[in-house]
Amino acid sequence: MTRNSIVFDNVSYNFGKKEIFKNLSFEVPAGQTVGIMGPSGTGKTTLLRLMGGQIQPDTGTIFVEGKDLKKIKRTELFELRKCLGMLFQSGALFSDLTVFENVAFPLKEHTKLNGEMIRYLVLIKLNSVGLRGAAHLFPRELSGGMQRRVALARAMALDPKLIMYDEPFTGLDPIALGVISNLIKDVGAVYECTNVIVSHDIEETARISNLLYVLSEGEIIGQGSPQDLKKDDSPRLRQFLNGLPDG
Repeated sequence: MTRNSIVFDNVSYNFGKKEIFKNLSFEVPAGQTVGIMGPSGTGKTTLLRLMGGQIQPDTGTIFVEGKDLKKIKRTELFELRKCLGMLFQSGALFSDLTVFENVAFPLKEHTKLNGEMIRYLVLIKLNSVGLRGAAHLFPRELSGGMQRRVALARAMALDPKLIMYDEPFTGLDPIALGVISNLIKDVGAVYECTNVIVSHDIEETARISNLLYVLSEGEIIGQGSPQDLKKDDSPRLRQFLNGLPDG
């Protein structure tokens, strides 16, 4: 039986009077790259907040790495989050810290490693994203694509079992986009972790994902491998995948 990193079981979530998700159920198999796509405003970032335990569903159950997020204690949630990496849409780097210090931050906060070991690990992570030579620079001295790569190195700092990506391709030129896309794919293979990508970039997300889910109006309207979705003739799914104004 395939182990799942994430399980959503009949999850509903409302923001005020607005229904975001209704009886949402899906699974993220461990060790896979899973893309969750949908139009802007469909709740993709909210989905990541639910996965990280920042917010709780109104009904239903969410399991992350075998833990029921509704039942675990606050201290257990903090421990679980050490196994999770997060690449924010904006990168969310600390502007007053160097590249090296940004990547070292989670290691200093959550481990008791000495300075020499932290330096060794930080340089490994930066080397894996091709930015070892930029360790002394500040985020403002980097391009948008380079900042995103530093953020990925930081997300990998604690060797997480699961990395979540919030719109990782937004605002990148074609070359930077290709670099980030390939890095995400390589990270999953090399570090044997699970990747969850939320994005409205259909082509790039489909290119590197093993499994895709398409969200619309609070529910899943398509799921399967990229090849499966190409064959699905559901009108709503075809509208999104083909960018049609009418479904």
